[in-house]
Parts: sequence; C-alpha cells; structure tokens
Amino acid sequence: MADTQNSRILLESGTNEIEIMKFTIGGNLYGINVAKVREIMISEPVKPMPHAHPAVEGIFKPRDAVLTVVDLPRYLGEESEKNPKDIFIITNFNKMFIAFRVHTVDRISRISWTDIQKPDKTVSGGAEGVATGIAQCDGELVTILDFERIVAEIAPETSIQMSEVESLGPRDRNDKPIWVAEDSILLSKMIGDSLRKANYVNLQMFSDGRELWEALSALPEGNLEKQVALIITDIEMPQMDGHRLTKLVKDSPRFKNIPLIIFSSLISEEMRIKGRQLGADEQLTKPEIGHLVDVMDHLLEKAAF
Repeated sequence: MADTQNSRILLESGTNEIEIMKFTIGGNLYGINVAKVREIMISEPVKPMPHAHPAVEGIFKPRDAVLTVVDLPRYLGEESEKNPKDIFIITNFNKMFIAFRVHTVDRISRISWTDIQKPDKTVSGGAEGVATGIAQCDGELVTILDFERIVAEIAPETSIQMSEVESLGPRDRNDKPIWVAEDSILLSKMIGDSLRKANYVNLQMFSDGRELWEALSALPEGNLEKQVALIITDIEMPQMDGHRLTKLVKDSPRFKNIPLIIFSSLISEEMRIKGRQLGADEQLTKPEIGHLVDVMDHLLEKAAF
C-alpha cells in the first residue's frame, strides 16, 4: 500500500507543471493527475451492488469508509479476468472518494502542461470521449483520462445540476462578458448551459488556459470591463493549467483587477493555499454551480476597473 500524500511531491505554484501517475489496462498506458490520487492499494474483494451502472463493480470497505469501485477496464471496453494482483487507485475529486480498478501502476512523471496535446476526435471520440490529453512521458505516449467525465456518466447526479440554477429563481439578464477556460467538452457544455440558464448571456468558452491568455493578451486597449468582466478557470488543462493562467493574469498590471474564479474538482486545502498565493479572487469546488453563480454575482457587483 502506498499513500501518495506521504510522497510530498509538491509543485511550485504557477509553473505550469503536472505530475502524472501512469497505469496500465490491457497493455495500454494511461495517466491520472497525482493531485487526484489519495492512495494506491492491492485490490480487495468487492461486494456487488444491484442495479448499478455496468462499470460499477460494487463497494468495499478498506478502513472506516465504504468506497465505490469502478471497473476501469470494463468501462474502457478492455474487459479481462480480474486478478488478485490488480490495483485499486483511490481518488478524491469533486468531494468524492472513488476506487478505480487498473492492472498495474507505473511510476510518477513530472511534465509541463505544454507537453500534453489535445487528442483529435478520432482518438478522443469527440464530445463522448474520455481522453482529455496525450502526454509524452519518459519517451512513452500516455493517454490522460477525463475522470470527471467518467464519473459524470456513471453517476450523473454527482455532476453539475441545472436544478441548482433553477432553484435561484427568476434572474435579470446579465450581458457582462464572462470568459471560461475548461478543457472537458462535456463539462464546458454543462457550465455554459448552466450560466446561460442563470441569464449570463455573454459567454466566451476556451478549451484551455493558453487559448484564454492569448485572447486576453490580444485585446485592444480601452475599456477592459466591456471586453472581459470576469474569468472562470479550471485547474487541469492541456497547454496551460489554471494556476499558470491565474499567475499570468494577476501578475499583469493591465489584467490584475479582473475578478478570477478557480472552479475545479481539485480544491483541496493545499490547492486552496496555492490559488490564494497566486491571487485568485475565489476558489470553488465542482460541481457546485449554484454557488458559482452566487459568487459571480458578488464579484461583479464589487468589481472596479
């Protein structure tokens, strides 16, 4: 058993680096952000649960908590006989602990987000795909999986809920320009649809931090609030992550007063400290979309350019 938190592999804030834990399924190499991993352990017997998603293997209780086990080989269409030497990767994101069965776990590699390329539609499967990036790690190509997308499909009730916005009641139209950086095609659509439902009608969606930063840098001089009034960013994104984007925005004399919200599944206490050091105005955990709307309202009311 290995606890990844005890390894203390910490990244300096805003350097645009990521640590990838590599693992195998059916001889194929995949990766997960170490920030999502809480523990790795040898697989244990699992109790099946009736009427569960086909990829949900069941539950087990490693210590004091009952965890759901996702059969990742089955989810990816690479079904094989379960082996006592299989590994459970215990993850923590979106305020949930989930175990994913894999075949083996390889080493951890530290790379730059610029080394992660977006997969084209033939690889990712378009909007339905679960490959969020292809990374070059130690001379090997690694497919980075979109674990948020996987969990959203298996348990839609744990993802962004439009009902949270509907419960806010009737809202006035707000046409202030809101820029959003989110690499997941599914989550980008869900966030966009939810914010429009909240009557934020002037949205620009970007697929990573670099796209947003390049667009921001190219803005003509003038009334900045009429061009971008607030930025929302994920943390995990190919090319440029949300922490690097936050650092660039908040270190810029021109852009530092733009309110910036980090909206991510990875908001742990450590991540919150990093975001605060970089100057983020707020940091919220997915999938709390109703809370995001409330915070947007508040920041836009008090923003001064």
